[in-house]
Amino acid sequence: MGIRAVGAYLPEKVLSNVDLEEILITRDDWIRENIGVETRRVAADDEWTSDLGARALRDVCDRAGITPADVDLVICGTYTPDNMAPPTAMLVIDKAGATGATGFDVNSGACPGSVFALDVGAKYVASGAYRRVAVVMADVSTKTLDWKDVGPAVIFGDGAACYLLEPCAPGTGIGPTLLRSDPTRYRAVWVAREERRARDGRTRQSAFGDNFAQLSGPAVREFAVGEVPGFIEELLAGNGLTPSDVDLFALHQANLYIVHGIVDALGVPQDRTVTNVQKYGNTSGASVPLVLRDALDNGRISPGDLVVLAAFGSGVSMGATLVRWCGEGDFGTPDPSSAEFAGAVGAA
Repeated sequence: MGIRAVGAYLPEKVLSNVDLEEILITRDDWIRENIGVETRRVAADDEWTSDLGARALRDVCDRAGITPADVDLVICGTYTPDNMAPPTAMLVIDKAGATGATGFDVNSGACPGSVFALDVGAKYVASGAYRRVAVVMADVSTKTLDWKDVGPAVIFGDGAACYLLEPCAPGTGIGPTLLRSDPTRYRAVWVAREERRARDGRTRQSAFGDNFAQLSGPAVREFAVGEVPGFIEELLAGNGLTPSDVDLFALHQANLYIVHGIVDALGVPQDRTVTNVQKYGNTSGASVPLVLRDALDNGRISPGDLVVLAAFGSGVSMGATLVRWCGEGDFGTPDPSSAEFAGAVGAA
């Protein structure tokens, strides 16, 4: 199973650091120097996860030359569902016109979902149960914010992306995946349910009521830079590879300097990755596929390239997968077996 195409959608509203200075006690230069974000996208008041996700699904279909009605299964990876039930995937299907598709949600903890939800979709294709699977990653993270809480507010942005998965030729596509969680650091990054009040006693709420994004910047940095590089190396070593064998590292855009720190720790040049946190902020589960979309648009990925996708964050959890990038001619063949891929993924 391979990634046939990557779709994307970003809300129209752009919120700059200078704009944030008007509503938060912060400074543009501080945000740039410590986080690397310059602008981020913010969903409109009436724009929700399903709206972003449906646009990303339609976009991926356009890029693949199919219609949404050709999709068999829609998996929506999100931590900001439109409603608690039914699944947001149902609304994505309806709004995108994916008539006849089955759908369900995967809440894999926001940022790690870029790999966790992808792995779920890949397994459905590999099983033969569904031939064409859309894994929609969409979050409206800014709707979880308390705009008086500087930490999360300067980091997050809204966005959506979509992996379109199909069977592909043996020796190509999505290969081995490694997933791991450490619940002892559950509160390093999380959305807490708590009552908050302003100084005048009035209740403060996010768009999700008493649910507010929280994070510990130092804890996230320590975890990401301290453990993610070794985690990626573990995946590579298990398949007879080293970081130098990888053509592109598509990393979760938690923070510009965290991304650079991971790449430096892997001992590869920084041009082995692509960053977009500067213009989009941390887009949670959409982060890694949005990096892939930028890389594809800029000619940074070619058929046959070995690509590592790595996502990490709340939980804390982390996931990484190897992808031997497919060309258009690699699709339309019988489902590849994981054993065949495992034997070929290390081939030049």
